[in-house]
Amino acid sequence: MTKHIGILTAGGDSPGLNAAIRGVGKAAAVEKKERKSAKNALQALQAANANHTVTLSQQLEELTGLESRVTILGHLQRGGTPSAADRLLATRLGTACADLIEQGQFGVMVAARGELAVPVPLQEVAGNKKLVPMDHPWVESARRVGTSFGD
Repeated sequence: MTKHIGILTAGGDSPGLNAAIRGVGKAAAVEKKERKSAKNALQALQAANANHTVTLSQQLEELTGLESRVTILGHLQRGGTPSAADRLLATRLGTACADLIEQGQFGVMVAARGELAVPVPLQEVAGNKKLVPMDHPWVESARRVGTSFGD
């Protein structure tokens, strides 16, 4: 029985993306032979798309005549090697994603809600902003360690 894995990304070569791809692969493969096959397929997928974002940027420049720059958000936002928590989250969300694909459920994103990973229809989130209140504990903690928010 052949299994298929679909991965939707925002593009780029970020540390979190590789962890998410590994998480999906591990969740989808059950037997050792399948794990080996999935590992090889994922390595080929990564190799085939290693410069995808750069290629897209070049194509945009050719089509528009405007300069296009690539920004890899994983490095911009946090940077560095994925932590254990990053890898666990990627595995949890990747497993949920693989389960939804197997169930034939599409048009959703997977959100971490407490200890659960839940599907959320894309219509509910596309184009919406989710702001963090200025008195949120994350903001207060960041301020205590010297993070500037430009205000």
